[in-house]
Amino acid sequence: MTVLVFKDGVTRKADAVDPAWLRDDATEIVWVDIQSPGEADRQLLSNTFRFHELAVEDALAEAHHPKVELYDHVLYLILHGIVAKPTDKGFETHDIDFFLGRNYLVTVHHYMSRSIAEEQEVVLRHGTRLGEGPCSLLHHIIDRMVDHYGPEVDGLEDRLGLLEQQVFSRSRANPLKKILELKSDIASLRRVTLPQRDVVSRLARREFLQVSDAMSYRFRDVHDHLVRLADEAVFLQDRVTGLLDAHISTQSHRLNQVMKVLTVIA
Repeated sequence: MTVLVFKDGVTRKADAVDPAWLRDDATEIVWVDIQSPGEADRQLLSNTFRFHELAVEDALAEAHHPKVELYDHVLYLILHGIVAKPTDKGFETHDIDFFLGRNYLVTVHHYMSRSIAEEQEVVLRHGTRLGEGPCSLLHHIIDRMVDHYGPEVDGLEDRLGLLEQQVFSRSRANPLKKILELKSDIASLRRVTLPQRDVVSRLARREFLQVSDAMSYRFRDVHDHLVRLADEAVFLQDRVTGLLDAHISTQSHRLNQVMKVLTVIA
């Protein structure tokens, strides 16, 4: 667990969460990041922060779809970060849970998150960044998460382009397995980007008191980026479906030609 506290213009690390920071009159701004949560973290979320039991259960589970819910005065979000697979083919997504309060942000994740790690470095390097407030911190993290989708989407498009060349050049190699793997990856991208777009859209529409008017405009920019990613996912889905149909048609044509030759020989 990493605890960062901003007070008197300075950001410092702390060993534990001081309950005094959570009082209504507290002036500190706190970021608590929990990786690979255990029973002690459950007690922290339930007893110290007093988060709703349903939100705590969701945060401790490894996989959930993106969503945003309001529990009392705490905004709870689930969003997915993206990381390339070790095989350099395809990607994986891992969810990050966010609890946004008046003067704190709590992040919970089961895997290492490069977006979280990058933002921690920036916060420690620029002591006043955390002083912008927990909602601003939330925006910075989500913005990084969305930016990391770009290279993976470009990778999917590159793989699709190579497979299209292979299919339409009448190569002897059978690309069916690669087409189906790519189709699965694109479907996964679509399943994640569409609901994330809707979650960030709610932040941009100023539905919640935790998000000020100024912050809603910043979330609107992230939403626009997610809209482009979602549209790209739909476009890639259509392309790979058309490619699969073309491959099957080509294989069927080749089989018919072979059958004609065999019929003549017979």
